[in-house]
Formats: sequence, structure tokens, C-alpha cells
Amino acid sequence: MSGMVGRVGRETGRVNLRIMQTTDLHMQLMPFDYATDRAAPGTGLAAAATLIARLRAAAGNTLLFDTGDLLQGTALGDYIALERGLGPGEVHPAIAAMNALGYDAITPGNHDFDFGIAFLRRALHGARFPAVSANLAQRLGADPAEDCTLFAPYALLDRTVTDMAGDRHPIRIGVIGFAPPPLFRPGAQPHGEGVQARDIVTAARTWVPRLRAAGADLVIALAHTGIGPADHISGMENAAIPLAQVPGIDALLAGHTHALFPGPAFAGWPGLDAVAGTIAGVPAVMGGSHGAHLGVIDLELERCAAGWRVRHRRSAVAGHDGVCTPPAPRITRAVEPDHAAMRDRLDCVIGESRAALHSHFAMLGVAPALRLVMAAQRAHVAAAIAQTPAARLPLLSAVAPFRAGGFGGPDNYTDIPAGQLTRRALHDLCPYADTICAVQVTGAQLRDWLERAASAFRQVPAGAAEAPLRDPRMPAYNFDLIDGLDYVIDPTRPPLHGPQRADGGGRIAALTCGGRPVRAHDSFIVVTNSFRAAGGGGFRTIDPARIVCRPRTLTREALADHLAQGAPVTASPAPLWHFRAPPAPRVTFKTGPGAAAHLDAIAHLQPEPLGHDDAGYLRLRLHL
Repeated sequence: MSGMVGRVGRETGRVNLRIMQTTDLHMQLMPFDYATDRAAPGTGLAAAATLIARLRAAAGNTLLFDTGDLLQGTALGDYIALERGLGPGEVHPAIAAMNALGYDAITPGNHDFDFGIAFLRRALHGARFPAVSANLAQRLGADPAEDCTLFAPYALLDRTVTDMAGDRHPIRIGVIGFAPPPLFRPGAQPHGEGVQARDIVTAARTWVPRLRAAGADLVIALAHTGIGPADHISGMENAAIPLAQVPGIDALLAGHTHALFPGPAFAGWPGLDAVAGTIAGVPAVMGGSHGAHLGVIDLELERCAAGWRVRHRRSAVAGHDGVCTPPAPRITRAVEPDHAAMRDRLDCVIGESRAALHSHFAMLGVAPALRLVMAAQRAHVAAAIAQTPAARLPLLSAVAPFRAGGFGGPDNYTDIPAGQLTRRALHDLCPYADTICAVQVTGAQLRDWLERAASAFRQVPAGAAEAPLRDPRMPAYNFDLIDGLDYVIDPTRPPLHGPQRADGGGRIAALTCGGRPVRAHDSFIVVTNSFRAAGGGGFRTIDPARIVCRPRTLTREALADHLAQGAPVTASPAPLWHFRAPPAPRVTFKTGPGAAAHLDAIAHLQPEPLGHDDAGYLRLRLHL
């Protein structure tokens, strides 16, 4: 009996608290891929809901949060925002699903503003949970405390928790939110007029102490920002490491880059424990994207005279582990009418292609799918600037492969067979609701742009026999290919960080336009999208003040107009750029299994199939 009393005494006031996170759902509500019209098991909020229920059942006290980019990213999200709309009193289906799941709070991401502030506010109006953001403002004051923020900078959640002895205790959870400031620079966010952004860390240093002073026992940062440089740089996009160093934050939920933390991709990073899941000693998670994973932080709290303190912590990423997780019926019932209507709408035929459009080798410069988008957005801007001085400059077109493996897995590739093109192809080729922009750049800035993209490759030893080519830390959507140039990438050189060196060092070993070398002072017009024009992906050499054309047209709409011209699509098989790496190394490269049918497209690299890896990717040996 005395042993039982001792055990209860030790466990009184000790609480296990499980914090769960979704992030970057991008309107993936159902386990379904609208771009291919196929089921996508283990993705979507409906499947994540089943996983959430399991994790809740295994823990006594839980909290559930989302860290942004919720409302945009699938054909369904675009349809609701741009065509169907939200009627008076109607609840957005994503918000309805979150209400049903009992979310405790969210913070908006940059893509949540893609349809405008008014739509975002209408969507959130039906939420039964708070939305917080401490660094987004309608008007910036002299310091963060004087900002007129778009949302409440933080929320205080009064909850009751049960300790290990079965006793109940009140606890006040402070929740604060952040978004990536570069993507809200003046002139860079076409749908974010009226939104100003303050540096994440600067805002946190002001608001976290106020949150503590307001009585928060525990402070959780909901941060739509990824893991980037360890040193704080004002206005940085991926600020998770310096944010974790702000005193008073007990747990950090990050996002934005679709990465998984803790995980092997971050092994060896300074300030991170990629196994225990801490950043600067603070428990942290990043739960990937599209509902395929959840971030989970388990805290053991102890109530003492000074309040609550964290005794132990454990961070992890929870996935479906290869199990076909059934979608939660209460979520599918809410979404099914819009889901069925969306599938029917995407069946509409809008054009024809005489060539297969795929992205299997986009990271190698062979990109028939991207060439179509490049041509469409170039034609759109050419018409818009025809009577302006900008029309006298060379017009280039930049596109990144949005569907090229990565965290989306081996099926995350565009692979549209020759023949009829439906509206589904528009969402396959342009999955995000980005608008077209055209920016004037110098030759030096253009070279820096390409250098940033070329950092997607590892440094390969000259003459290597079996070196991996891709650097998994850089997602494919940050690998811009630029049409209208001839250039060469040498991956045996180290990646160049910062401005181009005077000695010409860097991976861009040759760069010409129209047969003439590009000089530092030359001027060009580059067609790109609103995300890149805002500096998204670390392309900081792009100056929003030099945007010469912003027609507010979705890239997808320009593509539809291009296809409506009636001529069948013919995609050039020629590479957009070439490798040069003497003495030529042999490298390994992973791509989708569907690439096996298109190996002739990279015959110049002498591809040798090496089978499939455990994740299902096709491995190739290439001769650079």
C-alpha cells in the first residue's frame, strides 16, 4: 500500500502533453491526386484524421495545430476560391474539416493569401479556433508592439489537463504565429496588397515576453518558416533556427519547405539534433506536406511552485508507415460533393499534344512539360509589353518543376501521354495559383539566378564513378530552368553562395544569349511567377521594384489561353542546358518509375538503369 501511495505522490502534478501538427496541407483534403485522377493513399486531411485519432487515443492530453498553406494547392481549392466562392454563412470545406477535428489554433502561410485577404478572412470566419500571426500587419509601427497586425499576434488557450495520478489541473497555453517575410515584400505579393511583414525573430523577441506576462504557462510557436541558416539575417525566409533561440519558446512547429524534421535530411546541421528533434535545444517538428505526415511533440510537464516546467521532451514525425490508412468518414462526407464535381469538371478537353509531356528529367535540363508552360507565359507577357520599352530587351522564360519527386514521392511527376489534353493537365503542369510576373534583370543578376538554381546539385568529384547528383536539401520547385539562353552547369565546382565572384567562379561555366556571351551589365526581361518574384526559394537577387509586368493572370490561365489557340502542342526534345564536367564523372540520379519509357530523351547522358530503390524511385547511372 505504501508503494502505491509513493507512486501516486510522485505522479501528482506530472502531465504528459502531446502536441500534434499538420502543415502545408495545400487543400489536399481527400487522399486523391486531381492531376492524375488517381487515388493517393496516405495523403490528405481525411487520412491524416485517422492518424490523429490514433495518436489522440494513445495520449491523455493533446493539442492540434496547423502551420499554414492550407487553402491553396489543389484544383478543388482553386475552384472554391476562384469560381464557386463562399456564400453567406457558408463554411469553407477545409475549415469545416478542421472544426470537426477540433484544431486548437492555426497560423496562415504565404499561399493562404494567394486568393486575396478578403477571401482568407471569409474562409477563417467559420473557424472555431483562433488564427494567429505576430509578424503580418496591415500597418507597421515603430516597433512590433505598435504594429496593426492582420490577426491576433497570439492566443491564450485555457485548458484542463489530467496528470499521471488522475488529478486535473488548469494550464494556459500561449500560441504565437509567424509567416515568411520575404514573400510579402512591397510589390512582390500580387494578392497581398495591404499586407506588410516584419522580421520573424524581431517580432518574436517582442511578443513572446508579452505572451509570458499574459500568463502563458507554455509557449508554442506556430511558424510557417523552414530550417535555414543558423545565423539570424533580418527578413530571412527560413528562420526556424534563430527563432528557436528566442527565450521563452517551449516548442516550435515549423513548415513552409515541406521537409520532415526530425529526420536524416538534417543530420549534421549545426544547432540541430536530427534524431531527438531539437533546434537550439527546443523541441521542434516539421510535418512535411499534404497530410502524409504529422509532427508530434510529447512533453512531460511538472507543476511546481513557479508554475509548469518541461521535464522531458520527444519529437517525432508520424507517418502512415506503408499502411493504407482509411480516410475518416466524417471528413469525406463533408468534402465528397465538391470532390465529385471537381473530378467531372477536370475531364473537359481543352487541347491536344503530339508529344508526351513529362518532368522525369527536368532536373537534367530535359523538360517537355516545362517547355509548354515556358512558351505560354512568354507569349502572354510578349503581348502585354509589346508597346513598351521592355519589348526591346531579350525575353526569357523561367519555370521550375513543381512535380519532380521530392517529398511527394516517386509518383510525384508530370507524365501526360500524347493526345487530348484536359483541364486536369493545367493543374498537373501548374499546381499552384501563382500569377505571371516579368522582371528586368542584369546579366549579373541572371547569372546569380542560375547559380542559385544550380545549388540543387551536390559537388561531384571530377571523374567520380558513382556519385549522387541531387542535393535533397533543395526542393525541385526551387530549380529554375530558363528558356532563351544557352548555358552549361559544372557540378564538379562548389555551389556559389552570394553574388557572382569577379573571377567568374561558380557552376555556370558558360552563359550565352543569341550566340553572344552574357555580360554583367546586359539587360533582360525574365518571365516568372509571383512566388519567385517575391524572392521565394532564396532568389534574393530578384528586385520587386524591377517588375515590368504583372498582369494578375494565373500561369494556369495563360496556359489555357495558349492551348485555346488551337495548334497541337509540339515539345522540343532538346535540353535547355548541358552539363560540362571534365573529366566526365558518372553519377546516380533518381526519378519516377515512369521515366523508363522516356530514356531516349536523355540518350546524350548514356543512362543505365540500376533498378528501383526502397521508396520506388528508378535509379539511373548517368555519364556527364
